[in-house]
Amino acid sequence: MTTTDAMPPIARAATVLLLRPGTTIHPDSPGARPPEVFTITRSTKLAFSAGVSAFPGGRIDPSDELPGRLWEGTDLAAWGRLLGLEPDAAGQVLAGVVRETYEETGILLAQHRDGTPVDAALVEGLPADTRIRVERHELDFGALLTDLDLRPAVSGLRPASRWITPTGQSRRYDTFFFLTPLPRHQSPGTLSFEGAGSRWTTARAALEDFRSGRHQLLPPTWAQFRALEPVGSMQEALALPGTMEPVSPAVTTTPPQALVGFPDHEAYAQDLAEGLASGQP
Repeated sequence: MTTTDAMPPIARAATVLLLRPGTTIHPDSPGARPPEVFTITRSTKLAFSAGVSAFPGGRIDPSDELPGRLWEGTDLAAWGRLLGLEPDAAGQVLAGVVRETYEETGILLAQHRDGTPVDAALVEGLPADTRIRVERHELDFGALLTDLDLRPAVSGLRPASRWITPTGQSRRYDTFFFLTPLPRHQSPGTLSFEGAGSRWTTARAALEDFRSGRHQLLPPTWAQFRALEPVGSMQEALALPGTMEPVSPAVTTTPPQALVGFPDHEAYAQDLAEGLASGQP
């Protein structure tokens, strides 16, 4: 078997930074109120990224190829150009981030055919096992949307970045990061089995917690918070340009091993060292 044959395939994934207006005044900008981001602490029992703070999201499934009628009014060709994908693949990524957000948080990014957002009461009134049935593939997500006469609501999604897991890892993902406002009158519910805890946090607080050792951040998550740290409002956050140029970190071959090859990797290494030196569990 050649080295190339032994390399694991790179699966597509998508994740979302749910934003809500902040209540804390930015210390460097009087009057500015940075947005808060919904963050999940992943279960230590997971095979990938166990125990770290992350955003809702996950692997794109074959079931994320939704029927064309669910995309009426959505220009998948334009999304494809934005994401650097073919239109069908772009649709799968968008469907995946909507499905994963629902599975992990209960937030449903959906709308009616006339474009009006889904009523929070409709979402809350669904059978209690709906999310787990979708997660277990017992209930097709496209069928659920069809039965409710809903469509994915993706116009509020803002592409932020795209990261590819370094070579040499047992699981590799090509992950698309998005920003989106928390839908009105919806709030995160009980976490899926992947989450051990959750919180709303500003980017500044998340980075301070990382440097103090209270929370663990992998480079892609750290980079999203770092990009959000200067912004003073949710509107500013959603106006950030973002880039879909893939970021492909690499692991150094000489000890001590470190991740390099991504923007500001020296700053990440310094923040990580501070967290490890803090002695926090």
